[in-house]
Amino acid sequence: MMADAGEPEFSLMSLEDELTCSICLSTFDCPVTIPCGHNFCQDCLLTTWKDSYSCPQCRTVFATKPELKKNTVLSTVVETFNLRSNKSEASPPVEESKPKKKEVIRCDACMEAEASQTCLTCMASYCEEHLRPHRENPVFRLHQLTEPIGDLMERICPDHHKLMELFCSQHARPICSLCLQQVHKGCSFMSPEEQRSLKESDLRSKLGLLDGKIGKNETIISQMKDMQNKLKESATKKKRAVASEYQYMRDLLTREELDTVNAMDQEVESGQTKIRSLVAKFTENVDNMSKAKEDIHSLLSQNQTLGFLQVSFNLPQAANFDPYTPRINLESKKVMSSEAFAAALKKHLTEIFKQPVEARIPMLKAGGYPGEKSVFGPGYIPFNPGNYMQFEPPLPGLVRLPMPHNPAPQVKAGQKKKTQKNPKKPPQPADDTLLKGNLAKSMENLLQFGGKDQPRGHPPAAEPKEQPDNSDIPKEITSSEKRSELLKHGTVLTFDPRTAHKRIVLSEGFTKASVSDDHVNYTDCPERFAVCSQVLATKGFSTGRHYWEARLSSNNFTGIGLAYSRMDRKGPTSRLGRNPLSWCVEWFNVKLSAWHNSSETVLVNPNPKRVGVLLDCEEGRVTFYNVADRAYPFHSFEFPFTEAVYPAFWMFSSGCFITLCKLQ
Repeated sequence: MMADAGEPEFSLMSLEDELTCSICLSTFDCPVTIPCGHNFCQDCLLTTWKDSYSCPQCRTVFATKPELKKNTVLSTVVETFNLRSNKSEASPPVEESKPKKKEVIRCDACMEAEASQTCLTCMASYCEEHLRPHRENPVFRLHQLTEPIGDLMERICPDHHKLMELFCSQHARPICSLCLQQVHKGCSFMSPEEQRSLKESDLRSKLGLLDGKIGKNETIISQMKDMQNKLKESATKKKRAVASEYQYMRDLLTREELDTVNAMDQEVESGQTKIRSLVAKFTENVDNMSKAKEDIHSLLSQNQTLGFLQVSFNLPQAANFDPYTPRINLESKKVMSSEAFAAALKKHLTEIFKQPVEARIPMLKAGGYPGEKSVFGPGYIPFNPGNYMQFEPPLPGLVRLPMPHNPAPQVKAGQKKKTQKNPKKPPQPADDTLLKGNLAKSMENLLQFGGKDQPRGHPPAAEPKEQPDNSDIPKEITSSEKRSELLKHGTVLTFDPRTAHKRIVLSEGFTKASVSDDHVNYTDCPERFAVCSQVLATKGFSTGRHYWEARLSSNNFTGIGLAYSRMDRKGPTSRLGRNPLSWCVEWFNVKLSAWHNSSETVLVNPNPKRVGVLLDCEEGRVTFYNVADRAYPFHSFEFPFTEAVYPAFWMFSSGCFITLCKLQ
């Protein structure tokens, strides 16, 4: 019974195409039927009937304006169809009407009460009752508490059972510190926050590209709509000119005049059809790119970082295609021939009608009346409705579509070709092989383009090759220097415990900094680094020349540089060299790079055990040396000092340490 009840509605909904007006492409509004049997909206049909009366669908021409009457049966069917379609759209899906249940995170201790907070150190969630030890017992003072997390187990490394605090760029997956030293040794990594920042930047650049492409498409669509109006105005002028020529012989050639006007209408309709197809294509491109924008906004609004990082996004094919405005006019040979034909035919018929009836047929066969040459001339080409207007898209590599009934004239032997003086109109190809190739480049080919095709007129861009940039090294620093000369500017440094990350252990009178898996019981303060395992020196310099040396445990995951005291300590850009307030040279596995404001310069790695740093505040330069028997400079930064700058150090691997050397 359910199937029977739904069957009429289903059959009615399947008639949507038959209930649609072919002019406005919407369901009928006050449908009327014309003598040829086709149905249209009354307003749509009257809009098309201006200078002549013909069926927009089958092109049947009516001598007089047909009497229009409302099709009551069809109108009732359309009203029933609209009523049922509105009901189906108004009824919301059952699944959407159900309210979404809020996810409840339970306490991992009692498994009953709702969790109040999650401890990232214990990797467990607790209610207020079981959270008391973390709040009251000093032993749990260093444990990191946060809002309840539902996917807590997903943040644990399945291999090492540690918190995945890093993100491997090469394998695009979160990892822990032990993964970086074992399976992912040598891989480039960053924090999930940094990776999200990079991805957001990439998506925003794509948004900018889509906005530009959509703007171009909308401009082209507006231009083509203006062209439609100009085509109509031009067609009206042409019709008036032809009508004035036919006025002299209106009583005898009414049918011929109507045929000529209709032929011009067909040519205008052909141009309109081509423009409509392009407008539809570019509108579809705009819709696809707008949907891509919505998808990007949806990705940017996602709160879960891990889910955000795992989602990939590709631009639609339409973003790779540059829109164009075709040149369509009524200056084709067919239109020009029609005008000339009307004037010549008037003169010719005038002369014919002066002759007796018996002499008219021989005159038509001979091409003129006795004693006179044909008024059409030897090169006259009769009017042919098969001719079509030229379609010239302004794109390189595409040629004008040839006129099929007007082939290029053949050049006689010994006759020189005339030089084309007008650069606006390129010469038409006369060779049959070229003609066939040009015919293949039709209108349909312009509407089809794939994602693999490059934009027309532009060669494929070569991918930039990454090359080490050593342009920051001044030309005068090309050889070694005596260490004794540098020691004249030596200064004593110590690490500042207020700035040390909780993974950094300071020892030997605050001259040695090493990385530990366990957090040190430092007091919280605004100067302390909270994201990256970094530490600053206690002294800052704004004038004079200063030199210090540091001994490295290994050239692996360490960095030495300078930073202003107002550098960020907790955000995603708090790592040395990833902001405009710090500079550093950094060893990442076997690669040595210079970093400033997130810009990387790859250097030749001298693998130093001891690194010297010469800071010249007067010249605004800091130079890094590989200290051995002599001091060998390997990189320099030049920048104006606006305030005191502090020696800065970065370490990551467990067991890695940096020692401030005693200068002798």
